[in-house]
Amino acid sequence: MSPNRIQYPSFFSPETGIYASKHSPRDLPQNPFQDLVSFLFSHGHQGATALVDSVSGLSISYPKLRDMVESMASGLDHIGISSGHVVLILLPNTILFPVIILGIMSVGAIFTPMNPLCKLGEIKKQMSISNAELVFTFAENVRKFDGLGVRIVTVPERLDFDATKFSSFIHLLSRDPKQAPKPLIRQTDAAAVLFSSGTSGPSKGVVITHANLIAMVELFSRFEASQYNTESWKNVYLAAVPMFHVYGLSLFTMGLLSLGSTVVVMRRFDTKEAIRVIDRYKVSHFPAVPPMLAALVMGVRDSSGCNLRSLRQVSCGAAPISENLIQDFLEAFPHVDFIQGYGMTESTAVGARGFNTAGHKKYTSVGLLAPNMEAKIVDLKTGSGLPPGCRGELWLRGPGIMQGYLNDEDATSSTVVEDGWLMTGDIAYFDQDGYLYVLDRLKDTIKYKGFQIAPADLEALLICHPEILDVAVASAEDEEAGEIPVAYVVRRSGGMLSSSEVIEYVAKQVAPYKKVRKVVFVNSIPRSAAGKVLRRLLRNNHGASKM
Repeated sequence: MSPNRIQYPSFFSPETGIYASKHSPRDLPQNPFQDLVSFLFSHGHQGATALVDSVSGLSISYPKLRDMVESMASGLDHIGISSGHVVLILLPNTILFPVIILGIMSVGAIFTPMNPLCKLGEIKKQMSISNAELVFTFAENVRKFDGLGVRIVTVPERLDFDATKFSSFIHLLSRDPKQAPKPLIRQTDAAAVLFSSGTSGPSKGVVITHANLIAMVELFSRFEASQYNTESWKNVYLAAVPMFHVYGLSLFTMGLLSLGSTVVVMRRFDTKEAIRVIDRYKVSHFPAVPPMLAALVMGVRDSSGCNLRSLRQVSCGAAPISENLIQDFLEAFPHVDFIQGYGMTESTAVGARGFNTAGHKKYTSVGLLAPNMEAKIVDLKTGSGLPPGCRGELWLRGPGIMQGYLNDEDATSSTVVEDGWLMTGDIAYFDQDGYLYVLDRLKDTIKYKGFQIAPADLEALLICHPEILDVAVASAEDEEAGEIPVAYVVRRSGGMLSSSEVIEYVAKQVAPYKKVRKVVFVNSIPRSAAGKVLRRLLRNNHGASKM
């Protein structure tokens, strides 16, 4: 070998610029007619309790879960929901969430989840794009669908519900599970439409297939269980991350149920309640987002004698986390294995996962590439693949990559390029040990407490205000939320529009997490020759990059 020749690690090919996973590949089913639900229930395990309501303690056993899913499928079939139909789910976390989505997929239908705090305009948009014809929601949200001409199934908030008040739900769930249909479902068939803003522009429907979800179960959830020398069915997970988000959806409604693990479901995160639940149910694993982690650290500091000894692993994802918060967490919980992960809606949550060993404890890394996944770090100027230690745009390829954006070939072709590579829009690098570090984003998407906000969606609302001549929305760093939306507004001549009026105008039309948090009045919006808003220039010129 030439003395000047660079020796690259075995997981990187300098000829192709491709990084391979350091983990052994997983066998995925080759049967083209394998669907997610039958695949999920085909896994043998000794799990007893599948889902537990954190407040009431009421639970669903694994045998009961399968019966409920098959009854739901039978009920949906009875009311005419079948292959290709789309069902909207507007629900917070509930132990009935997995029953509903697994029932929907069992009949070959497609589910599209949504934040229950979304407002009417947002609901209309998602229903229009997805063409949903049935809705599952809590009673408190039924009025949001007035006049939309869609069938609604009102879901009880607790298992011990009054049957007379939820006749439509009872009608579905009381059907004979043996009468559940057995449609022919291909792996390539759509199973879900999840909404994401992608790398830019308004939110779009991400089409996820049964094959994508099967890969997620094998490459994300089942791989996670292999990190420790314990039986996965003995693990207890706290489900505080929303199930309508790809992070919570992939874990709590599908992946962990293939392992026999117990999922303790919180409707919404509350620090004191989370501490109580972790202690009461001996939670061993807590998937979280950075604000939850910060709240947990502060909560334990305020609770003398509370060390949550049952916790074995806390994983963090969906948004960047500061090194200071990581250090605070490690000091508060020295007995807990802290890891980060990386995935996207467009990759069905599959990407990279933290993997601490005796030799490597890289807490600021999002981990090693998942099994069966490949990556590139692409030079932004030359388009060539870069070796370890070099920064560029992260591209991913593997069985979790979406089918495409619903009815949007242009957005699909600009995101999933030749040979199936997904351009993530994230700036990253790999180190010499194969650990991935995500540094920044090229894309416009704002990450508020782990939730995606598309600036274009807010801009489309704001430009309709009669006193706004022009507008742009960009992110600003925030210690608690990660990022917040900031509106840069050009007022019409002579206008007296105030910041509070702008904030209130948006708040009335969007879910609370999407609200504009700060308004900066400017004389003009900088744009490129092609008309693209130069958001970074806005932030730099007007001092709102940090809050």
